[in-house]
Amino acid sequence: MDLIIRNARVHPTFPASSEPVDVGVAGDRIAAIRPRGQITADGAMELDADGSLLSPPLVDPHVHMDAALTVGEPRYNESGTLIEGIQTWAERKRTLTIEDVKRRAREAILWEVAQGTGLIRSHVDVCDPNLTALRALLELRTELRDLVDLRLIAFPQDGILSFPDGKALMREAMRLGCDAIGGIPHYEWTREDGVEEVHYLFELARETGKPIDLHCDETDDDQSRFLEVVAADTMRNGMQGRVVAGHTTAMGSYNDAYAFKLLQILRVAGVTIVANPLDNISLQGRFDTYPKRRGMTRVKELDAAGVNVACGHDSIMDPWYPLGRGSMLDALSMLVHVGQMTGRGELFRAFRFVTCNAARAAEVEYGVKEGNPANFVVFDCRDEAEAIRLRPAARWVVRLGRLVAETEPAHSVIHAAGGDLPVGYVKEGANR
Repeated sequence: MDLIIRNARVHPTFPASSEPVDVGVAGDRIAAIRPRGQITADGAMELDADGSLLSPPLVDPHVHMDAALTVGEPRYNESGTLIEGIQTWAERKRTLTIEDVKRRAREAILWEVAQGTGLIRSHVDVCDPNLTALRALLELRTELRDLVDLRLIAFPQDGILSFPDGKALMREAMRLGCDAIGGIPHYEWTREDGVEEVHYLFELARETGKPIDLHCDETDDDQSRFLEVVAADTMRNGMQGRVVAGHTTAMGSYNDAYAFKLLQILRVAGVTIVANPLDNISLQGRFDTYPKRRGMTRVKELDAAGVNVACGHDSIMDPWYPLGRGSMLDALSMLVHVGQMTGRGELFRAFRFVTCNAARAAEVEYGVKEGNPANFVVFDCRDEAEAIRLRPAARWVVRLGRLVAETEPAHSVIHAAGGDLPVGYVKEGANR
């Protein structure tokens, strides 16, 4: 064995009494998963997980790496609104260079990798005649491939029909090597233009064979209903399982009769919904007094209806969201709070939103199984619920059998009169 992780609890661990195992790696594949102590071979490298959670890599299914770390450039978004964020980005992107985009995106990607993310799907603004950001991220995709699987989505931030040569720019972006086709129908000038944009995305999918991953109904307007068009086109084009809709925040404002009809259509169409709780809880409801809308799609109901749900980070210190550190567990923590998914079983289900559910949308070989690629993370916690509560360090991050990142967990001590008292943030008596 090239690497053996001893004494780990492998996701999924619900119930938390799951017995620890040893995981052996040969080359870039998982060679063996056995009950603790039953891998008798020696490893060139051996790590003792001490009963901690071993998870497949976290997946960020929706982020904007071209805009990452631009907060305050050229100015701050003082209103905190989606519209001011778009206007600020429009100013900033006039000054983009290949070097600028690569420097910022590389830093943000490394933040994510260090915290256990192994697959990132980044939307890239292609409303730029020079496609500067896309060219930069295409280079970075190759340069960082030993550390992370970076997928790029051609994203028409300013619309396709509403932006000069929008259709031609989308085609050029796909020709250059984007992995998926993006969209933003609710941002077009008219409802009719938005519907035409959706139809165009599926036309482009037929031409290129690529999947679709669009922003959809990211608004509080209960009359923004492009998601039904997306679902219908998905079924009519036989693209079940290959279409992702991000945000869909208008669903939080739909009347229940329409919303529950839409849930059934989405399930049949196999459309994945990606919630982005960090941005949407901040950006949506800005024009409400009280009660304020929660600003997130109906995650709990979508999941219960059998729709594939995932959770994205969306922004990392950019004009839309001045905070964030690239932690998918931070994003997931916000989701379970806003989505009221704090039941014991719900916490374990929610962990799937940043692991297997998000990976399914990316159509990748995934999971801690014998024969699969040796991609996994050991978190400094006991199980998935504790991972959401503590947002712990990613103790070891392994990609294709190689240790690519490690973090020494923080150690807190209270210096009391009677002596030093360690603080572990774990319920007394819990088995770690």
